[in-house]
Amino acid sequence: METTPFRRARSAEHKARRAQDLVEAARELALEHGVKSVTLTAVAQRAGVHHSAVRRYFDSHRDVLLRLAAQGWDRWADEVVAELHERQVSSAELAGLLTAALARDPLLCDLLANVPLHLEHDVEVARVVEFKHTSGAAIARMRTAIEAAAPGLGEAAALDVITATSALAATLWQATHPGAALATALESDPGLSYLAVGDFEPTLVRLLTATIAGLTR
Repeated sequence: METTPFRRARSAEHKARRAQDLVEAARELALEHGVKSVTLTAVAQRAGVHHSAVRRYFDSHRDVLLRLAAQGWDRWADEVVAELHERQVSSAELAGLLTAALARDPLLCDLLANVPLHLEHDVEVARVVEFKHTSGAAIARMRTAIEAAAPGLGEAAALDVITATSALAATLWQATHPGAALATALESDPGLSYLAVGDFEPTLVRLLTATIAGLTR
């Protein structure tokens, strides 16, 4: 893609808009080719700007992906809060709702494991703290909604549900979405059949239902 001359954004509004345009370019790449495809060079090419333009806003590709992860937590919280509004749910219903909202956001699912393993490293501490504030606020909103919709769960247990959901989803998403070559190798080797996790959604719902039931007073 031919790059266009970079024109520096002058106002705070223009800078925020330019940064978001670059984040959206990274989102497109990640959805099409996976998180590993996101580099600053690739983002610049997708956005149609020079590599130096991206460097003005983000120090590394991890920086961009951390921004995407923060936005993903916000989307997940928005959906969960809306679904639970003025409802009472069982353990199975809550597990299904949390899982379905995640499954509709494959990018967040992919990023859940990458955040603690890769994205929080070699990024300015201020950026990581900013991510923690955003994801923490999303968690707080979900915790309040879960506590109201599932009276058997207190504040601490509602937080445990969110922690368990994100931790299980992070692992299960990677396990149920191997690369094409590995998937073929696993399918062709009967001796490895016991490693088959199953599909993401039903497996996560099953594990979460048991977890939530155990946490319910």
